Amino acid sequence: MAVVDVLPEGCIANVVSLTSPQDACRLAVVGSTFKSAVESDAVWERFLPSHYKDIITRAVDFPSHTPSSSFASKKQLYLWLCDHPLLIDQGTKSFSLEKSSGKMCYMLAARNLSIVWGDTPSYWRWISIPESRFSEVAELINVCWLEICGKINTSMLSPNTTYAAFFVFKSTAGACGFEYQPVEVAVGVSGSERETQSVYLDPERGQRLQYQIVPRNPVFRRGFSIGNRWRQRTTSVLNGESCDRKYPKVRGDGWMEIEMGEYFNKGGGGEDKELEMSVMEVERGDWKSGLIVQGIEIRPKVVDK
Repeated sequence: MAVVDVLPEGCIANVVSLTSPQDACRLAVVGSTFKSAVESDAVWERFLPSHYKDIITRAVDFPSHTPSSSFASKKQLYLWLCDHPLLIDQGTKSFSLEKSSGKMCYMLAARNLSIVWGDTPSYWRWISIPESRFSEVAELINVCWLEICGKINTSMLSPNTTYAAFFVFKSTAGACGFEYQPVEVAVGVSGSERETQSVYLDPERGQRLQYQIVPRNPVFRRGFSIGNRWRQRTTSVLNGESCDRKYPKVRGDGWMEIEMGEYFNKGGGGEDKELEMSVMEVERGDWKSGLIVQGIEIRPKVVDK
């Protein structure tokens, strides 16, 4: 008989609850007693956020709003929150858990962001599309000044965790103005200096640069001649000046995302700060259109092993 099979199940459960959900699932194969302990509510209650019941009361749509009657176990509830982002706060945010660690994740809906000219119909319009988790998304009609900002209180995030913020969007068939110029993204605490970086929102730009395509004739759009300017920027990229710039990636849900920056949330000790995130292009004056903004997602940074 294995030693672990003669240990009290409650003792094993206490030890397992000090690990991570990922490690707990691995420990389930050690022995029958471990398997029983890993499945216990005592373990998965520890993996859930301490205020998970409060979060559920803020939900827009949750099964019966009573987790004890809707789920057979705390583990089932945990896994459900990992796989089903929960709309909270009148549908302006979503909440979920990162499956391997139990760290908290949020997405701020477009309606929860500050979008310059966002309520001006000639610049932006608000629409509903079935592939969005939120009831509304913001579609960019036409602007030369792009400024989108989001804020979240750091007390909402898991402590001792490095987070990354991601701008989540799609491009329409007629999108323009993002092909040849970057936007500036930044993440940082309010009142502190924030490090900005240049990224491209056009997912095909990197592929075009690989083939070093340069147009032969200037292109005129809305009164701006961008042909020569594009040649200059492309040359700079090909010479290695902009090789570190980032491009969007397709998510599992079909949307695109671009990383905006990182933030280490120390947490504890009454820390209560406001994390600010921004997407901006306000210097060049080129007209831009065709973005569909779902929101900004804040989730634990995944370290490649």
